[in-house]
Amino acid sequence: MKINDSIKKSADLGIGAPQNRSGKAVDKAGVEKTPSDNVTLSTQARALAGQSGDKGVFNTDKVNEIKAAIANGTFQVDAQRIADGLIDTVKDLISTRKG
Repeated sequence: MKINDSIKKSADLGIGAPQNRSGKAVDKAGVEKTPSDNVTLSTQARALAGQSGDKGVFNTDKVNEIKAAIANGTFQVDAQRIADGLIDTVKDLISTRKG
């Protein structure tokens, strides 16, 4: 199976993105997106981002390894491991709700 993320790459162009009646790209709230939209992180958010260190949020090498395995058809899903993880998560959610 080959993964094609061309829609994600072209989202800033409004291709594949939700549109209003005039055909302009809009966000979930219906606000028009323009190429000049900017995001500014607060001082606290920048400090938190800096705490992740050099490791980053995820292991890039592992992600690339998984992408390659998916692309060449050798990626295998361990259904038992996924099921166990889901059950553990549900147990945690139930126990925190009771407590």
